[in-house]
Amino acid sequence: MRESTSSGTGTGTGTDASIPVSQRAIKIIGNVFFSVFVFAVLILTVVAITYQPPDPWLQSSISLTKALSQTLPNSTFQNDDSLLKTGEDLTTLAPSSSPTNEQQQSSQSPPSSSSSACSDTAALNCSDPAVLSAIQRFNSKVFRKSLVFLAYDTPVPGAHPDHECDASWRFRNRRDKSWRRYRDYRRFRLARADNCTYTVVSAGKFRSGANAAPAARRLPRSAATAAAAVQPAAVPDAEINDTIPAVGSESDFRKGRYLYYTRGGDHCKGMNQFVWSFLCGLGEAAFLNRTFVMDLNLCLNGAHTSSGRDEEGKDFRYYFDFEHLKESASVVEEGEFLRDWHRWDRRSGGGRKARISVRKVPTYKVTPMQLRRDRSSIVWRQFDGPEPENYWYRVCEGRAAKYIQRPWQALWKSKRLMNIVTQIAGGMDWDYDAVHVVRGWKASNKDLWPNLDADTTPDALLAKVLKMVKPWRNLYIATNEPFYNYFDKLRSHYKVHLLDDYSEMWGNKSEWYNETMALNGGKPVEFDGYMRVAVDTEVLYRAKTQIETFNNLTRDCKDGINTC
Repeated sequence: MRESTSSGTGTGTGTDASIPVSQRAIKIIGNVFFSVFVFAVLILTVVAITYQPPDPWLQSSISLTKALSQTLPNSTFQNDDSLLKTGEDLTTLAPSSSPTNEQQQSSQSPPSSSSSACSDTAALNCSDPAVLSAIQRFNSKVFRKSLVFLAYDTPVPGAHPDHECDASWRFRNRRDKSWRRYRDYRRFRLARADNCTYTVVSAGKFRSGANAAPAARRLPRSAATAAAAVQPAAVPDAEINDTIPAVGSESDFRKGRYLYYTRGGDHCKGMNQFVWSFLCGLGEAAFLNRTFVMDLNLCLNGAHTSSGRDEEGKDFRYYFDFEHLKESASVVEEGEFLRDWHRWDRRSGGGRKARISVRKVPTYKVTPMQLRRDRSSIVWRQFDGPEPENYWYRVCEGRAAKYIQRPWQALWKSKRLMNIVTQIAGGMDWDYDAVHVVRGWKASNKDLWPNLDADTTPDALLAKVLKMVKPWRNLYIATNEPFYNYFDKLRSHYKVHLLDDYSEMWGNKSEWYNETMALNGGKPVEFDGYMRVAVDTEVLYRAKTQIETFNNLTRDCKDGINTC
């Protein structure tokens, strides 16, 4: 028994001892590496779940141009009631790295006043930080889904200083794609709360706080001072800089490189075609690293004029933001450029080498790629052929389309028009719905739009809008329907707003009237059809519910039968 027991014990001990030390070390190392591998996979899984990369489609200007190139024809443009989107409608906003004034204020507790100011019998001090804090909290709560507040001014006493204060601030609409700022000033009625704080009892409408409004400046109207009205210093809105940049000295002119387009067949065509062609010229100038020579005088197509005829002498600055264009692209005004060109060219004398070099390009078939190595001071494209050979945008067709990128981000709508948009939307406290009703010549063309007229009758509109918008909401109607009372049936169910309801915003006492008159040499400017379409469209974009004619109201296609 002893032998068998000792024999069994010795066999087990011998089995453990028979495994080499090297194999046991390899086994331990393998277990360690496997554990590290599992841990690394776990970390990568967590990172992959939490990481959200930016969307390259939303940040690609090339993608925007490709998308628009597919929808815009390359040979024929038709006038309709649609509006070509500009850069502010297409550019995707990058998130701001710094908190806004609203966010900074909301993260702080209301500042406490001194003990003497906490008395119930003390007069209301509008400059008290606690008053501004109460107004900020109120605005943040009421407009948190519509506006981004950027900066506040110190409140001032209102009509009744014992309980009213007027406050002004800068803001941006959350639906805006640009960082352009606007101003509002309102009257607030406040009450004293506990802990030396205030609460807002009621607030006035858009721009009701007259005491907090910036000092109004009026333009001179006499004949002796009419010329002074043209100067930029006379423009009432100090935030708009419409000055024309000067070329500079002779040495600056000679060092510069310019791309000059003479007037072509695009002149007096629809505004959408003008934009498409103008951005082609800007894109070629950027490709050639040259300054684009632009003409500020436009011709408005008869589709947007009250006379029904093409009208010359319209200023580019009526419709587009020239200040933003100057900051985004290298441009010079044509009149200024031609004056300096002829002046410096004459001073060069008779020497051929001393004269300003010019390369004349008689046809669009000379591609931008062929001009890239040209060292002439001026590349002069001439569009003298028959239509459509003389359209500017022909330069960007064919192989050039792969190289030329239209700078959509450089073209914004005029801030003067956008100020009217802000006043209309602000008058409805940014809480409204909108319906776009297209009628006009499309409704009368039964061959291309057989159902449009019947689908947009007052009864049909009421039945369809009631399904999409709650009764007694603010309802803005963007339309080309000329009869004001056409939408009376909607008025019995909604608070209807039309553009004509706000005609005082471009009347002869308005800020817009004075500013455009300054640009026009002291002569009044008509609020034309294109301006109406631009304002209507931008107010529509800011609505909480947007009802489109060809998406919601009718079975017809936007461009006619079989084009959906």
